[in-house]
Amino acid sequence: MYPPELVKPMREDLTKVGFEELHTAEAVDAALAKEGTTLVVVNSVCGCAAANARPGARMSLQNAKKPDQIVTVFAGVDREAVEAARGYMVPFPPSSPSMALFKDGELVHMLERHHIEGRPAELIAENLKDAFNEYC
Repeated sequence: MYPPELVKPMREDLTKVGFEELHTAEAVDAALAKEGTTLVVVNSVCGCAAANARPGARMSLQNAKKPDQIVTVFAGVDREAVEAARGYMVPFPPSSPSMALFKDGELVHMLERHHIEGRPAELIAENLKDAFNEYC
């Protein structure tokens, strides 16, 4: 587990633009039980989360269509919440960072680490915007 003071700025990268942090399996279940669309970002301390994933997630919100709710869990910190979120992402293997779009609790779009690592944030944002335009 990472120290809270280390991950605080990484959490704030998303919470400052409206992402709700989920810390428990119950919170994940409740979020994904809601009708509508939900973007789940599995946050991470890795460099590709800092350079690509979090900026891409933030930029994706500059779109006419957006998910009804945006939430995040933090790998290596919110173990219970991350495990619960990943359970909804099956058949995709666990990876962090990752991003999943759900509609009425059903997984409709997934970005795994290999879709994020080495790709510019703008490309990640465009990928998410395309999914928002289709499902939101």
